[in-house]
Amino acid sequence: MFQSFDSPTSPDQGPPRLARLRALMSEQGLDAVIVPRADRFQGEYVAPHDDRLAWLTGFTGSAGFCVVTATRAAVFIDGRYKVQVRAQVAPDFTPVDWPMTTHVDWLSRELPSGGVVGFDPWLHSLDEIARLTAGLPDHDLRPIANPIDAIWDDQPAPPSAPVLPHPLEFAGEDHGAKRARLAQDLTRAGHAAALITLPDSVAWLFNIRGADIPRNPIAHAYALLRADGTAVLLTDPAKCDEIRDHLGPQVDIRPEGDLADVLSDLAQGPVRVDTQSAPQAVALLLDQAGLDLIPGTDPCRLPKACKNAAELSGMRDAHLRDAVAMCRFLAWFDAADQTGLSAIDLVTQLEGFRRDTNMLRDISFDTIAGAGPNGALPHYRVTAQTNRRLGEGELIVLDSGGQYPDGTTDITRTLVVGQAGAEEKRAFTLVLKGMIAISRARFPRGVAGSHLDALARYPLWLAGLDYDHGTGHGVGAYLCVHEGPQRLARGGDVPLVPGMILSNEPGNYREGAFGIRIENLIAVESAAPLPGGDARDMLAFETLTWVPIDRNLIDPDLLTQEERDWIDSYHAICRDKIGPLIPEDCGTWFSAATEKL
Repeated sequence: MFQSFDSPTSPDQGPPRLARLRALMSEQGLDAVIVPRADRFQGEYVAPHDDRLAWLTGFTGSAGFCVVTATRAAVFIDGRYKVQVRAQVAPDFTPVDWPMTTHVDWLSRELPSGGVVGFDPWLHSLDEIARLTAGLPDHDLRPIANPIDAIWDDQPAPPSAPVLPHPLEFAGEDHGAKRARLAQDLTRAGHAAALITLPDSVAWLFNIRGADIPRNPIAHAYALLRADGTAVLLTDPAKCDEIRDHLGPQVDIRPEGDLADVLSDLAQGPVRVDTQSAPQAVALLLDQAGLDLIPGTDPCRLPKACKNAAELSGMRDAHLRDAVAMCRFLAWFDAADQTGLSAIDLVTQLEGFRRDTNMLRDISFDTIAGAGPNGALPHYRVTAQTNRRLGEGELIVLDSGGQYPDGTTDITRTLVVGQAGAEEKRAFTLVLKGMIAISRARFPRGVAGSHLDALARYPLWLAGLDYDHGTGHGVGAYLCVHEGPQRLARGGDVPLVPGMILSNEPGNYREGAFGIRIENLIAVESAAPLPGGDARDMLAFETLTWVPIDRNLIDPDLLTQEERDWIDSYHAICRDKIGPLIPEDCGTWFSAATEKL
């Protein structure tokens, strides 16, 4: 199994660790310390070595941070984790709704003027520190060595997985051509180099993959791309034996600790740095090297997001393969004694079907299998301690995906044990209406994800409902399952362009009762012209995910004729694409699951 069911933390571990941190703060004259979730790569997912927030507080969500003073310890979490955080942290920690309350607001109230706030400059972006400095002008923001590392006696070793080439047939463009293309942009802008600090950008640029982060095929690495197209890959050289010939003579491999020397070797600047993601420590190193820092977007982010023909082809193939595994699972579930199953049984069985493809490299994230009230936790992760049997009438939010050499998948289906109640069917159908609205959307170039997000929420809004997460995130091609800059969310301000891949996953959650989410992956494409339409260049979405949606949860009376037609068309395409691929023992279930409404 890729997924384990051990509980990585427990609330009782937090208080003694908090006491040790406060003792260290007192020794160093610190009035407050910020402990973020992020590592030095500003990643959402972190290696066990870098999971400092979970070690201190017990909170294991993928976003958040803690601010500790001598008397208070605040854990800042967004709406996805309001329920989860209460179950995972001890009373010594106070959950704070974020971003409704920011750490600037909180520190302004809790800490007198002149208070010393310690932070590890490798774990906070330049933009974040700039906001803190502007918001706390009367406080002393002090860069410090990481205080958690100083008290974490059994801290896991840093990851050391080998780095491997990513085949050209899946990458679609040689890394030399990528470097030359991006270098031309640096030259036009008058920049001597760009420092790239996001590992998925580094992986895309050099056509390499790694395994330093669970579920994400990336290596811990920075890169310096010069305006002449040459580059330096900054990572552990011991991990790079398999890629030396692949990279060739124009890419030097240096230890990550050589970053200061690599910058000093530049004859002149300026150096482009993405201040949204680069750590504050980078600014200190550039200043020491006498080089000007030019704020700018990571040059890889947008090209990486716009998948080329080979990447899109690989993603389509990966989704067909993954759909067969999902259909095998759904057929198994339909025939099973469902109340005799537990959430762990579901996770184990689904991973087994993906493994049967003989192409699964990893799961793309820990499978979310939230039954009944656990479904109301959008990112619920079952453990041996929380596992329980399924109950009659319960809904199950099953969110999962696979990492294959040609693509990354992410799919959510809501299942029901037996028959669903009228309220559950109504909520499911309202969520489905929003998912269909995104799938059918046509929009002009220049439209961003924030403009489309409301389409998915509108049916829920009319019923006085909503959900506390974005409608969709970007997805990489055999890379991170969460990829920027594209998003379908209120804060998604990047215009969508062809080749971008996103999730489409509206939901609804009732604390203590049930959760619902329906998710397909979609790719931005040019829209076919309409008779009588204007000549404006319009875009649309190509659906990548082809797995039946449970018709037993749909209330057809709540759907328009266009929405019914979409469901019937979707299931007809599922038959065409997946029907010939599924095993014979799934045929009866599959035929019933794809019937017309």
